[in-house]
Amino acid sequence: MINSPVQQIKERLSIEDIVSSYIKLDRVGNTLKARCPFHNEKSPSFFVSPERGGYYCFGCSAKGDIFTFVQEFEGLDFRGALKLLAERAGIKLGEYNQKEESEKEKLYRVMEESTKFFEKNLVTNKDGIEYLKNRGLKDETIKDFRIGFAQLDWRTLYDYLKSKNFTDKEIELAGLTKYPDDKNKAMYDRFRGRVMFPICDSSGRVIAFSGRILVDDGKSAKYLNSPETPIFNKSSVLFGIDKAKDSIRKNNFSILVEGQMDLILSHQAGFKNTVASSGTAMTDSTVSKENIINNLGLVQRLSRNIVLAYDADKAGLNASNRFAKIALSLGMDVKVAQMTEGMDPADTISKLGVDSWRESIRNSKHFIEFMLSRILKDTNGDARKMGREIKDILLPIINALESAIEKSHFISLISSKTGIIEGVLLEDLKKVETEHKSEKEETISVQKNIEKTLRKDYIERRLMGVAFWQEGLEKKKIDPNIIFEKLNKVKDIYDLMKEDLVFEAEAFYTNSEHLEKDVKEMLSNIEEEYLNEELTQKMIDLKNVKDKGDEVEILKRINEINKNKEEIKRGR
Repeated sequence: MINSPVQQIKERLSIEDIVSSYIKLDRVGNTLKARCPFHNEKSPSFFVSPERGGYYCFGCSAKGDIFTFVQEFEGLDFRGALKLLAERAGIKLGEYNQKEESEKEKLYRVMEESTKFFEKNLVTNKDGIEYLKNRGLKDETIKDFRIGFAQLDWRTLYDYLKSKNFTDKEIELAGLTKYPDDKNKAMYDRFRGRVMFPICDSSGRVIAFSGRILVDDGKSAKYLNSPETPIFNKSSVLFGIDKAKDSIRKNNFSILVEGQMDLILSHQAGFKNTVASSGTAMTDSTVSKENIINNLGLVQRLSRNIVLAYDADKAGLNASNRFAKIALSLGMDVKVAQMTEGMDPADTISKLGVDSWRESIRNSKHFIEFMLSRILKDTNGDARKMGREIKDILLPIINALESAIEKSHFISLISSKTGIIEGVLLEDLKKVETEHKSEKEETISVQKNIEKTLRKDYIERRLMGVAFWQEGLEKKKIDPNIIFEKLNKVKDIYDLMKEDLVFEAEAFYTNSEHLEKDVKEMLSNIEEEYLNEELTQKMIDLKNVKDKGDEVEILKRINEINKNKEEIKRGR
């Protein structure tokens, strides 16, 4: 019998080849080690075993094969990882049976058809082409980024997609149409009269759009972005990441800009390690810390070095400040591009030239140095105002740094530039440390929770996929009820993605000899994850307990949890 695509890919791509293409591995006997890309650590605890075809981190318990590694590293679902690895292995994936197509797969097809439709529209739209050419884009760049045009008409895209047999529900769910206030009336196109920029996931699948209005009517937003959909989550996508990721790894730094045109012109200028936050809620002041850390995770795993190239207006500075504090607290090195006042990256490239953009990046300053220069300039010799801004703006950023040596370096720098005695700055820094202690702890806690959730969700997904798959078979190798009982609390959540999970389980375990063994191991792993969650909560309860009797009960349960964890480890 012909091997499944998963088996064929595993035969052609080794775990060493895949992981080493993302991170540097050092050989230790028959295994390889590295600093874990999935959590913040100073010494290597991440090991790769070519013999077993897998990896394991002793620090955060991340584990799996080439598919799980790519899924977690690239922020992809299973089908996205399958597509990416199949292309790399030179294996052609067969067309899916549309009757068995999942909701998400239909949405990917809707977005792909829409992209093609917008691309064709642009070819015949002189105003759209003229706008792009006037902004400095070449034909090759327009084609490479698949830029298109949405006609200024109420239902042209809708009619086209209906002709391709997509349903109203699928078109609306993809974020391409809206209903008027009167629900009895027909839905209409969300994007009209706009130059269309497709937003892709890490594997290159179109998942959303950002549309730039061509003729300003004084009422509509300049840019309109897709709403969140089952395939588009603002907190886990950066515009251009699919085209930038290899260059970020190669150059060991990323450039973060705000707008689509900034990104596209930067790529055209040769800086392919550029990503954009536009449409992905990086700079929105209402966005949660979790969203920023999720976005940061995509580039942090590729490189810890980042250059910010935001607009130098008040909104841009506030966004940079918020972003940089979180990035620095996660151990990243954050610099700011030195651009001419009042110019964004697109202006710099198109008006001043590629060399000017290159110099802006080359002369980038550490974020703290940049902010110090801004404060000195803005306060214009007013010593009291300067001192207040250094305490209120700069010291909280220094407090975010992980390294005491770096903190000392920047305190000395501020002292030498301002004349403020180092001892005075250190005294204020201690106060800032106390005031911002909970904020710093929250950032670390959010990052750890994201890491844990990713791992727990992955195990739950794989188990539920096996259960759903086995449930539909006459001859079962695994009793699905064992899994359903263990994951009873989350079953309803995974019901919504049943087709995708079954597809993944079939791809991994059809004709496989490892199904029973893997399920047993995953059930142990998920039990351990649940115990860890309960242990964390009990430790919090212990801190806040007031009644002595409650304290005894909590300590008793903590002891039981630790014993259960030890039993799981011994059973492996």
